[in-house]
Amino acid sequence: MIIQLSDTITSLQKDALLNSLSGLNIKSNEVKTQFKNYIIGIPKVDFDIRTIGNLDGIEDIHRVSDAYKLVSKKWKINRTIIDLGDDVTIGGNELAIMAGPCSIENEAQIENTVQHLLKNNIKIMRGGVYKPRSSPYAFRGLGMDGLKLFYKHCKENGIKVITEVMQVSQVEEMLDYVDVFQVGARNSQNFNLLDVLGEVDKPVLIKRGMSGTIEELLASAEYVFSNGNEKLLLCERGIRTYENAYRNTLDLNAIPILKEKSHLPVIVDPSHGIGLRQHVATMALAGVVAGADGIIIEVHEQPENAFSDGQQTLYYEQAEELYRKAKVLFQNI
Repeated sequence: MIIQLSDTITSLQKDALLNSLSGLNIKSNEVKTQFKNYIIGIPKVDFDIRTIGNLDGIEDIHRVSDAYKLVSKKWKINRTIIDLGDDVTIGGNELAIMAGPCSIENEAQIENTVQHLLKNNIKIMRGGVYKPRSSPYAFRGLGMDGLKLFYKHCKENGIKVITEVMQVSQVEEMLDYVDVFQVGARNSQNFNLLDVLGEVDKPVLIKRGMSGTIEELLASAEYVFSNGNEKLLLCERGIRTYENAYRNTLDLNAIPILKEKSHLPVIVDPSHGIGLRQHVATMALAGVVAGADGIIIEVHEQPENAFSDGQQTLYYEQAEELYRKAKVLFQNI
């Protein structure tokens, strides 16, 4: 059960509500976000919702049986739109495209990528400065120095930054240099990190875990929302299966299912989803057809020289063709 509190609710009215919930043996949890105040009620037995709904100070009340309540579509009719400012939105009437290298390598690369994005009217640049790598000897990113350069050039050109945060201690120092925090597949159930990201007023994109179910992805999003942050994006990036002909199995089934279950925008990541450059564009377009609100892809001027993930990274020319096709397709489905 989700109870939306009125903006004008008094302390006496809230106390009366909490006492009523306690009297009905309903466990209650208060959630205060950037936009609204809620009480999440967990009843142990069925009851007449009108006994609560008629109390003063309540704006609306919804019966939601899902374990993930706040991210569920059952209580919110209109889909969530994430506003990044400067007329950049995700989840609205335009396909959101996020593009850039796997790793931020140097200042020249940032400048080059920014010019590529400007040429194609792409408003969000992706790029990692903290890189979780399978091998401890692989390039693991430029850290905060790289992020500051990344943000500086993007800010000067009206481009928003999305980058991965890997641990709780990084959130505060990254906050002023990030427009969207990305939680990678390996951290999708790092609940301490999710709790802290719930306390910041910045959008958070959560990637599905490598072996994670849809329910687990939604539960991860619920952690962030329940700690106060409604600005959430869900990302399908492929799951690990027995197949070894490609990097991961991009679960296109997840896209319509997530949109059926949740009001949050859904992003598809075909670069990690298939891991083969020659098929990334095809899977990106398939994700758009499946209903994705946006795509996040890896691009590089010379993928063969990229510090990481070159095999799944598009050349600029390939990316430009994908941008054109994806935008047209999105407007015609």
